[in-house]
Amino acid sequence: MEFWDFFWLLIWWFVFIAYLMVLFQILTDLFRDHTLSGWWKALWIVGLVFIPFLTALIYIIARGRGMTERHLAAASAAKAQADSYIREVATGGQSATDQIATAKALLDAGTITPDEFASLKAKALA
Repeated sequence: MEFWDFFWLLIWWFVFIAYLMVLFQILTDLFRDHTLSGWWKALWIVGLVFIPFLTALIYIIARGRGMTERHLAAASAAKAQADSYIREVATGGQSATDQIATAKALLDAGTITPDEFASLKAKALA
C-alpha cells in the first residue's frame, strides 16, 4: 500500500465516522422530540436509510435550531438531576432542619464550638 492510498483511506474513515456521529445525533434527536408525530419520525428514518447524506443535510438545516434546544434542555435536566443526587448523598438524605438539629445536639454535647455550629447552620440553609 502506497502512502497516498493510506492517506485517502484515513480521510474516508474520518468522513465515515463523522457521518455516523451525525446520524446517531439525528436519531437521538428524533426520539427526544415529543412534538413530532410517529409518522414524521418514521418518514425521517426511512429517508435516512434510503437517501442518507441528503436527508441528514436537510434534517440539520430544517431542524438544527430545535435540535440544539432539545440537547441543551436534556443536558440541563441531567445536570440538575446529578446536582440533586450529589446534594442528597452529601447531606446523608437529611433535610436542613435535621442537619441543624444534629449540629445543635453536637453543640450542646460540647463536641463542636459555636463558630462551627454557625458554619454548619449556614451550610444547611444554603
